Amino acid sequence: MATSRLLRTSAAALAATALLISGCSSGSSSPDGETSAGGNTEAGAQRPAAGSTLEPLASSTPGNLRPYYDQKLTWRPCGVSGFECATMKAPLDYAKPGAGNDLKLAVARKKSTGPGRRIGSLLVNPGGPGASAIDYLQQYAPQPAAVRARYDMVAMDPRGVARSAPVECLSNKQMDRYTEVDQTPDTAAETTKLVSAYRAFAKGCEAQSGKLLPHVSTVETSRDMDVLRAILGDPKLNYVGASYGTLIGATYAGLYPSRVGRMVLDGAMDPELDSRATNLEQTAGFNTAFTSFAADCIKQKDCPLGTKSTADAGRQLSALFKKLDAHPAATGQERKLTESLATTGVIAAMYDQRAWPVLREYLAQAKAGDGRGLLTLSDSYYERDPNGTYSNQMYANPAVNCLDLAPAFRDPAQARAAVPAFRKASPVFGETFAWSALNCAYWPVKPTGTAHRIEAKGAAPILVVGTTRDPATPYIWAKALAAQLSSATLLTYEGDGHTAYGRGSDCIDTAINTYLLDGTVPPKGKRCK
Repeated sequence: MATSRLLRTSAAALAATALLISGCSSGSSSPDGETSAGGNTEAGAQRPAAGSTLEPLASSTPGNLRPYYDQKLTWRPCGVSGFECATMKAPLDYAKPGAGNDLKLAVARKKSTGPGRRIGSLLVNPGGPGASAIDYLQQYAPQPAAVRARYDMVAMDPRGVARSAPVECLSNKQMDRYTEVDQTPDTAAETTKLVSAYRAFAKGCEAQSGKLLPHVSTVETSRDMDVLRAILGDPKLNYVGASYGTLIGATYAGLYPSRVGRMVLDGAMDPELDSRATNLEQTAGFNTAFTSFAADCIKQKDCPLGTKSTADAGRQLSALFKKLDAHPAATGQERKLTESLATTGVIAAMYDQRAWPVLREYLAQAKAGDGRGLLTLSDSYYERDPNGTYSNQMYANPAVNCLDLAPAFRDPAQARAAVPAFRKASPVFGETFAWSALNCAYWPVKPTGTAHRIEAKGAAPILVVGTTRDPATPYIWAKALAAQLSSATLLTYEGDGHTAYGRGSDCIDTAINTYLLDGTVPPKGKRCK
């Protein structure tokens, strides 16, 4: 179905409601979704003060890592015309390399086609955490023939993802039940059920992937990328990362600033935020996106949320969610459309404004008691195939997030206390996002990462791209990351949707392609519509 393809293209870099990266914006929002630097967030809380700075690793390769850096890849055809695949080794634990616990990481490439001089390899990653970089490369990225002509296009599924020692947690039937759990608990019994679901999810991950869980951090994935860079024979890493892929790229730059080549970070994350602030600011990002959708919807004759105002449209959507909470809608199958599944379906459509007409249609169906459309959107978001099989994206996602940062909340009391702030950030989605941020409280592995600045002093010019009404990675994050990175230039897209490259703006695409092909960054303050 076209809708499924559309959402997988635009939401490849995400998590789902119970597994969100989540958050709100610093300062007061302007009509185009921008926020002022510093000051109070929309939810009335201060942004965290600057923490530590990520320090570079030694410029020389440690002797005990040389076997990894010196390995040779055996390339083979892998089922998609023009692509080759290989498997590279990486240490499970970089503190104990060569201990007999190597990981096998999947890599794919498409060689440069010419004409023109080959520049090198260009790694791509669509984010997640948990999205398959290989699937993204083979199916969608990058579109520009001029870039394909000059680079070998390369992707590596990160550790714990897809073909690279995937994290596993639940059976497909268990995952079905997990996605249906009420994430806006109204009673003590519903709160207990939600907590039990989070505990069971974590227990399943520990049982099936316990050895891997302590070693799927962003830092370790960034180190894997440096091993791959060396194996490919590139003195510097050229990279395009989207959404969470920007955190991987920025982390790489912080660890290896002298090895940064041409790096595009599109839909940037802010590594300086702790988990609570990340969740809160993302919550406001989705509110900005919904307000934009609602403003368009109320102008349409078929808007199922009325024609009065965006605030009224929000109230009508909240009323629909409440109705589904009490009486899930039929879908023509055993599964019904619950409030949580409907919320996920609406969230999925926020990633790309091209999905808005479909969302209007499916909301109208849901109001009439037919939940099939919103369930389709939700399943696409969760990467659930029609046969009921889930990809591992929603397992890898919390595995990375819960390892990178300490939990936003330690217990249900803290989550419930935060609901008013999250509702202020988003009257429609706030309560769901607040309770979603509780999941890491029950994770079986203690976090190894903390919030930090990334300056990457000495790195070559880096291009950071931000979209003013991006739901999942709010524009304030792109401004924050560009301000942290010592060599960054910020490119702004004034528009809707998640990320900007390859999504229809000739201005954005030309600026990025020019940078990738000749290294010229756009002028300071460049904005595209």
